[in-house]
Amino acid sequence: MSVVDRPLRIGEVAEQVGVTPRTIRYYEELGLLDRGGERSKGEHRHYREADVARLRELIRLRDLLGLTLEELVALAEAEEARAVLRDKWHGDPTDEERVSIVEHALELAQQQLELVNARRAKLDEFAGELEAKVARLKRRRRDLHRN
Repeated sequence: MSVVDRPLRIGEVAEQVGVTPRTIRYYEELGLLDRGGERSKGEHRHYREADVARLRELIRLRDLLGLTLEELVALAEAEEARAVLRDKWHGDPTDEERVSIVEHALELAQQQLELVNARRAKLDEFAGELEAKVARLKRRRRDLHRN
């Protein structure tokens, strides 16, 4: 087993990703992460690089989009459902099954896009407020320099 492939303990994962072990455990409780898959009773949880990558992606989405945990769960569930559909697609489905797969994948992608667009609208609104504030401050500064 290479060093890259070696199982990691929760503290190591937390340090690599920049969260606390408590956050990782909570994400496991919410179903966002597997519950430390490789573990015998009484042993410590062990994580693989795939778990670290998934956690990094979850944190990136949470931070980038400002998601609530409920929204993060919904986004992750939609992505997992799309992965299942991709697997079905690469099986040997009939043309009728492929239509169904595409329809379902389209619904899931639209749900994800709606969430992202809602966040974008809030960010645009906030940006507009800040732009107005900057304009007011510049006018105030200009007025003060005239006096």
